[in-house]
Amino acid sequence: MTQFTFQLTDSLEKVLPACRPAALKGERAVLLQNQRWACQLAYTCANDDFGETSTEFRVRVTGPAAAAVTLRRVDLVPCDYPCHGTWDDNYLTTTPGLLPDLLVPLGPDEPVRGMPAQWRSLWVTVDASLLPPGDSEFTLKTFNDEGAALAAFRLPVRVLPQALPPQTLYQTQWFHADCLADYYQVPVFSEEHWRILDNFIGSAAAHGINMLLTPVFTPPLDTAKGGERTTVQLVEINWDGTDYHFDFARLRRWVELCRKHGITEIEVSHLFTQWGAICAPKIWVNTPDGPEKRFGWHTPAVGGEYTRFLRMFLPALKEELNRLVGLEHVWFHISDEPHDHEKETYAAAKATVADLLEGCHVIDALSSYAIYQEGIVEKPVVCNDHLQTFADHGVPNLWTYYCTVQAIDVPNRFIAMPSARNRIMGVLFYLYDIEGFLHWGFNFYNSQRSVRHIDPFRVTDAGGAFPSGDPFLVYPGPDGVPWESIRGEVLKEALQDLRLLRLTESRVGRPRTLALLRELGGEMSFTRYPRDKAFFARLWEECTRLCE
Repeated sequence: MTQFTFQLTDSLEKVLPACRPAALKGERAVLLQNQRWACQLAYTCANDDFGETSTEFRVRVTGPAAAAVTLRRVDLVPCDYPCHGTWDDNYLTTTPGLLPDLLVPLGPDEPVRGMPAQWRSLWVTVDASLLPPGDSEFTLKTFNDEGAALAAFRLPVRVLPQALPPQTLYQTQWFHADCLADYYQVPVFSEEHWRILDNFIGSAAAHGINMLLTPVFTPPLDTAKGGERTTVQLVEINWDGTDYHFDFARLRRWVELCRKHGITEIEVSHLFTQWGAICAPKIWVNTPDGPEKRFGWHTPAVGGEYTRFLRMFLPALKEELNRLVGLEHVWFHISDEPHDHEKETYAAAKATVADLLEGCHVIDALSSYAIYQEGIVEKPVVCNDHLQTFADHGVPNLWTYYCTVQAIDVPNRFIAMPSARNRIMGVLFYLYDIEGFLHWGFNFYNSQRSVRHIDPFRVTDAGGAFPSGDPFLVYPGPDGVPWESIRGEVLKEALQDLRLLRLTESRVGRPRTLALLRELGGEMSFTRYPRDKAFFARLWEECTRLCE
């Protein structure tokens, strides 16, 4: 015989198999007009006949708000590498195992299998933009395999007439076009690849990504020295023996996809290799004798043919992108994260293109304030565990990022971290008035240094290199459709928090909004912030009250 137990819980509760989740608090969901809100229906079962009795059940959504509700199944994923060898006390676990992350679409009346003696959950999303202002409700009804009712949960919803303002934060999470061709085993820039790119670019936009890494050349990122990633070069380059000529047809198609999904900013892939800007990126050129890998690890960054090439290429690229989107919406990189021992080679590479990029946005990741003081990187993207120094010195229009190293005290998105540690970023974006956020992996499906391809459903840590969850935010679902994650949904909630604070500021001013944050969460920084997920419920309650 099978006996089911169900319980509603909130979106910040990671439902662990061995732990009964905390019950959802609050009598109703109070939402702004364009807000997305989520909770979870947690479930477990007891079975005493070795599976002879079905452990499957079904969920139906009824009521006037039912059309605004979607259901997804939360699946466990492997976390072989939950954390580095040094960690703090704000992890769910530091032991390898299975943790909830993957969100699998659930079809109408599709059965859900309960696991005896394990808690699992369904992700329940309400899209308030599909509801009129006012009071509504929906009910989650569960039935066993024979159609008998098991449990029902009524959820009242109130939609307020106010709406969240548009997102003003720039956000890029590096989009790896090669990983999609590799995983789905389709030819690069074939029609099937373009279809898959369309799907994943749409998902990126849904995550608040409004700046897309654009592979004019194959991006020289996370590639072993001397190694290669699958070529994804949007610009076709022809050499007639004297000059270079450029075909931007594929770039135009890429930009059209960005526009289709509301992505306004084009982030040109790095002009020089990672870790010191020593070499040119891999670039294929059509010559009278056939295709040639003219540039790469075998060509120096400075002083050779590559410098000559860039002086032809960059003016042509700028002209094309200015026509397509306007140069104010184009962002360039020199080389990723120069360290102190690499600053001279970075500066030398930058000098070869400085005049060509004058007046353009040029950004690069940076940890060292001393390097910034030297003027080597004029627009730094600062890791969040070093940001305070830049903020204390009044550096304007700050950008920030986190990656594998930001594992102690600061927020991050590792699967083994509580969701509240991921979500607090939105509040901190507001507190520090951050202009932009960068992450290196929206869909990185390779091992570290791209030595081999991985199956992200089995390997969530780039082959044991980075804490699980760092390399990607979405999973490659069937038929070229991305499947999302808890971490991605929490990121969306964080961005809504930021927009809520902007709305509050528009009503009561920034000083009063900052005072409210102090009242609710105390003095905050990137290393000191509320860990209690109840903080976010209080934030929304107080902000919506001020905005009514």
